[in-house]
Order: sequence, then structure tokens, then C-alpha cells
Amino acid sequence: MNDQSPIRTALASPGFDVEAVRAQFPILARQINGHPLVYLDSGASAQKPLAVIQAMTHVMTHSYANVHRGLHTLANETTEAYEKARESVRRLINAETVSQIVFTKSATEAINLVAASFGRSLVAGDEIVLTQMEHHSNIVPWHFLRERQGVVLKFVPVTDDGRLDMDAYRALLGPKTRMVAVSHMSNVLGTINPVREIIAAAHAVGAATLVDGCQAIVHQKVDVQALDADFYVFSGHKLYGPSGIGVLYGKAERLAALPPYQGGGEMIGEVSMEKITYADPPHRFEAGTPPIIEAIGLGAAVEWLESLDRGAIAAHEAALYDRVKRRLAGANWLTEIGQAPGKGAIFAFNVAGAHAHDIAQLLDRYGVAVRAGTHCAEPLMKRFGVTSSARASFALYNTLEEADAFVDALTKAQTFFA
Repeated sequence: MNDQSPIRTALASPGFDVEAVRAQFPILARQINGHPLVYLDSGASAQKPLAVIQAMTHVMTHSYANVHRGLHTLANETTEAYEKARESVRRLINAETVSQIVFTKSATEAINLVAASFGRSLVAGDEIVLTQMEHHSNIVPWHFLRERQGVVLKFVPVTDDGRLDMDAYRALLGPKTRMVAVSHMSNVLGTINPVREIIAAAHAVGAATLVDGCQAIVHQKVDVQALDADFYVFSGHKLYGPSGIGVLYGKAERLAALPPYQGGGEMIGEVSMEKITYADPPHRFEAGTPPIIEAIGLGAAVEWLESLDRGAIAAHEAALYDRVKRRLAGANWLTEIGQAPGKGAIFAFNVAGAHAHDIAQLLDRYGVAVRAGTHCAEPLMKRFGVTSSARASFALYNTLEEADAFVDALTKAQTFFA
């Protein structure tokens, strides 16, 4: 239970220098309640490296102006930086063209955009397939269509170890299926879903697909062309970028077929008192002044992340999760939620006799930050018969020592309820 050497060797492998990475995150030098900060809440929001902080500061202090609207120097510089960020995102997910990259204020808005615009074509009885592990952001917008248009929602069940029941999924598909919306990686279970297989099955019955990539894109390479996803969404703040910025990728023909989500400046072709015409994607879906500074910050985050070895990062994060699992093996007072093979570095758990909120507060006494609650996944909590759970989510800047600090603090916290 306390053997550390196998994992220590794994983390010492070449290709990823965690201490050099940590030095780029000023906030990680903080102390909380007299203890070094151990930040294990990156699944909710990741911390920001200097590259992002400096890029956003630079645009505010040197060249800020509105984009696409001016011919003066500041407008040109800011527009260039904004569109450079769009290209960085295109490259990150291997989209075919930058016109397939729509900037939104969040992944939530991106899903709402698709649900509202795609949903206009749906009629009562049309079916949308979701899963029990979806974040509320990928449930509630589809419920709007159920409430307002009589669309039928169907949910793929989750197995006891946290995987999707793929046989049940295929049985849910049929001639009335219009959309399949699924998370690439669960924010609670850490399960990495077989989205390429899910998408292929949906396309076989003529359904469109939307993938919530908020967690997956942080921990693995994403190729939207290889996945054949119709829509793929993610947020900036989990990807070491700022909040207030999200991304919607769509196949060109899918975006071209969508009516606008919001009206205003930028998204129009021509406006008269008698009629309007709309701009082509992506600008059709970027009404008004966009999140300029945030988009530039996201671009900086993407470029920073691309400078690192993604494979080495994945191995590092997996080793952290394995370390925690190994040290807590045999702890009969703890229940982990989600143990799917090959899962990501997320450890959701409950402690016998303790509420998750109490566990989180006790861990904070030792400087350990974890999330507690339903994680915006109430159907999943109900599936596992719990009202809440605590969650430690590991990131590239976490260390073996921090994994140990989490286990040590959790063990101490448990004694309060023993």
C-alpha cells in the first residue's frame, strides 16, 4: 500500500519535466492553511501558465481594439491575433479549414447553439440519444427541445464499472434518431468513450453527432476528421486557457445548414428595413463583439500545450492516478465511482459515513483542493445510487508528492468519521 518506487520510476522517464512545467504556473506557489497548494480540481477549471497570462496582458496593454471592424493599426493587430487563435484551434483538432471553428463564450453555449439551430428542423417524435454520464450542459439544451417541440430523449445506460452499454446504445438507434450527443470523456468517471464507433453507428441510421470534448481534449490528441464527428465542442478554461471562451467545430456542410443562433453585428451579410442576409460560417454564429482577449488567450494556451509532449503528459497523468489507486487499495471505507479500463486521470469517490462536502472541506485544511457535489451529472449520480461524490482530477502540473499528499490528507480526514 505504501510502495512508491514503481511509480516514481515511471514519473522519472524522459520526455516530461513536471518541475519545469510547474514553474510556469505562478499560482502553484501558493500556500493554503499553512500547507503547499495541491490543486486537484483541474477537471472543473485548470490553472493558467504564464504564456496565457502574458498573451492576454499584452493585447490589453499594446494592441487592443475591436476585431474585423477597423482599418487602423490596433484593429489590424488584434484581428490578426484573434484569427491566429482560430488557426491554432483548427490545428489542435485537425479541422479541415478555419471556417469550421466557431468561437463561443463556452462549451455550454456551443451545445446550446447546435441544439437551438439544429433543433429547428425537428418535430414531435424525433429522437435524440444521450447517455447517463452526460454533463448537464449536454442534457438540458436537449430537454428544451423535448419541452417545446415534443422531441423524445433516450439515454444510453452505464455499466457498473462506468462504461457505456454499447449493445443498449445500438438498440436505441432507429429511423427516428436525429442526433446522438455524447461526452468523449466523462467528467466524473474518467471513462473515455469509443466515440468513433458511436459516431459510425449514428451515421449508419442517418443521425447527426455532437461530441462534448471538454475533458478529452485536455488529456489526449483529438482528430475530428478521423472521428468523423459532425460537431465537437470544448471550453478554454479546462485547457489551461481563460474562462469565457469555448469552441464549436462543425463539418462545413453541417454549419452551412444551420440557421443563426443569435442576431446582431458581424453575423450578417446585408441588413435593410425589408430583409437581412447572413454571413457564412463561422461569422454567422459570432454575433456581436466576440470574446477577443479570451480567444487570444486560448490560442496561447493551445500553442503552449502543443510545445509539450502530449504522450509523455498522458503517461505522467496516468501514473499519478495509478499511484493514488495503489496506495488506497484495500481501504474498505472508500468507494471509487468509475473504474473503466483505460480511463482518464479522474478519481471520483465517497467515504463511508461522510458527505462529500465535508470531505472536501477537511482536505482543504491540508491545502488539497478537490471538487465535491453532483459535478453537474445528476442522472449519473442517481445511476450509482449516490447524491454526491468528491473528485480529484489530475493535470500535467501535479506531482507524485502531491498524489501522496492527497492520499495522506484523505486518510486523516477519514478518521473524523471512523
